[in-house]
Amino acid sequence: MRDFKSKILTREAMNAERARLKADGKTVVFTNGCFDILHRGHITYLNFARAQGDVLVIGMNSDASVQRNKGEGRPINCEEDRAEVLASLECVDHVVLFDEDEPAALIGELLPDVLVKGEDWAHYVSGCEAVEAAGGKVVLAKMVEGRSTTGTIEKVLNVYGGGSADNEGGGRNADQTACT
Repeated sequence: MRDFKSKILTREAMNAERARLKADGKTVVFTNGCFDILHRGHITYLNFARAQGDVLVIGMNSDASVQRNKGEGRPINCEEDRAEVLASLECVDHVVLFDEDEPAALIGELLPDVLVKGEDWAHYVSGCEAVEAAGGKVVLAKMVEGRSTTGTIEKVLNVYGGGSADNEGGGRNADQTACT
């Protein structure tokens, strides 16, 4: 069995792996996200993405990127934990972190054959121009109704108390990090 930690690559290593996969004629699929608290919606989405090609690469937001995008108190789980959870999934071939607010630069470097994003992002798919200009395609995945990380956080807060998922009145203290 492959060591799941070997699926987590640096950006440089992922670029080299992409070149190898292209030479081997593999169809590379890319998707991205925070994947803070994994739920059934994520699993359905990732399996759908993997079915679009031979290799699934996940661009995962770093902790700093998640905080800028989601606000103070996020992520709940640190980037090392999130990357290892994703890498342990059978449908995931590679995980690569990015620190930018969106993955356009990483997508432009890797130029996947297929770019998958949830249909809730139909209005804006970061990196789509580069993928389509290189002859690739963009595929929108259906969402699983009632499944979201924010919904999970809200349910936990409702059950155990402590405020709302946007961290008003609850959650971690501002000086705590996701890994402490």
